[in-house]
Amino acid sequence: MKYKTFILFGAPGSGKGTQGKTLGSIPRFFHCPCGDVFRSIDTRTDVGKAFLEYSSKGQLVPDEITVELWKEAIDAAVDAHKFKPDIDTLVLDGIPRNVNQAKIMEQMIDVEKVFHLACPNRETLFVRLKKRALKDNRLDDANEQVIQKRLNIYENESRPVLTYYPKDRITVVDAMQPPAKVLFDILASMNGVDGHRNESV
Repeated sequence: MKYKTFILFGAPGSGKGTQGKTLGSIPRFFHCPCGDVFRSIDTRTDVGKAFLEYSSKGQLVPDEITVELWKEAIDAAVDAHKFKPDIDTLVLDGIPRNVNQAKIMEQMIDVEKVFHLACPNRETLFVRLKKRALKDNRLDDANEQVIQKRLNIYENESRPVLTYYPKDRITVVDAMQPPAKVLFDILASMNGVDGHRNESV
């Protein structure tokens, strides 16, 4: 069966993880943060070994391996009865990262809504990312060049995902607002009280 899915989409620092975590605490939503999946990889499995082989050399991990790792994490959540696909909605953030991943995942997920957490002010994203890196003691991630590179990768590789899904499935949410207001807008859209235009991206 295809999993009923909502995607939280936006640039690094747009608040995807924050909103996903909150939604995941609401009954009938299962949040799968992609970052957590990759941080907890079992490197004894074939796909885990393949991931390590690429990442340890600083090479880009092929999309097929990335999606397979994600699928393993979802399957494990189903087996553990954490995610109940017949009654739960899957909430994704951090995946798909590019159009090819979106195409591969098409056979596994039924994307009902993409929430584009729009934050056009790059300086705001930069400040948020730097603050988060220092808070989490990830000093490398606080480096200006590293942050700019992440934002550039998003613009060049990830943002085109918004053109892959039909416009009527995309809801643009102003991510410059306080997190509570962003959450309110997301929930209002889910409940059909959608005051947002499904704007072109």
